[in-house]
Amino acid sequence: MTTNLTHTTDLFERMRATTPLVQCITNYVAMNYAANVLLAAGASPAMVHTPEESGEFAAIAGALTVNIGTLSPNWVNGMTAAAQSANAAGKPWVLDPVAHFATQYRRDVVADLLKLNPTVIRGNASEIIALGGGQSAGQGVDSGDPVEQAEEAARALATKQKAIVAVTGEVDFVTDGMQSVRIAGGSDLMPKITAMGCALTALTGAYVAIASDLPFEATIAALANFAVVGEIAAKSAHGPASFMTAFVDGLHNLDAATFKANARITAQ
Repeated sequence: MTTNLTHTTDLFERMRATTPLVQCITNYVAMNYAANVLLAAGASPAMVHTPEESGEFAAIAGALTVNIGTLSPNWVNGMTAAAQSANAAGKPWVLDPVAHFATQYRRDVVADLLKLNPTVIRGNASEIIALGGGQSAGQGVDSGDPVEQAEEAARALATKQKAIVAVTGEVDFVTDGMQSVRIAGGSDLMPKITAMGCALTALTGAYVAIASDLPFEATIAALANFAVVGEIAAKSAHGPASFMTAFVDGLHNLDAATFKANARITAQ
């Protein structure tokens, strides 16, 4: 059964009209691309990470996103301060547990961040399986598992954390532990571009910023936005480099009618 797209389209239009301020604590590789993706999609990025200001800024941002791609103690302190401040201010925040299973340091950092109750957890299948306590086939930042293999772990993690869990891949899966959807689209060129998933985390932050009372629906809208533009951009791209340009242009040029006509969201 395909879901009613009216609500998702409404959120798309609201995000574009509102220009939400999103604090992105992300990795060195992703900062420039993630910021450009947010700007093209209609949001306002702020790459504020140091603990001397990250907590103060999180209280005024519409949402916070935390990506652990390139960790260091100073950045971890900034992440912690920002998440604590977001919670205190009633602001939503999104956790991207990049390759959290790769080292003990990363496992410890993610365990501490999960205690701060992220609103949304977005990761690839291997990351979500490992977060759920399973054995994943991931290698570094790359997923070695299909999305469907992570669905049970995603539901359990969502229930345990009282959070929305998004597993992204060839066909995305979003769940709050009770209801779930799959989102088709995108392009096989997307995994060949660094920071694509990180940028999606940032865009998810933009959507939850304008619909903090509807985090499940907001996450679906963000992933559908990405999938629709990825599919359209692939039609004119000749490879990863031209796809990057077409994708950013596509985010900027996408309108609500095209979004609604091309989004493929199926309730489970």
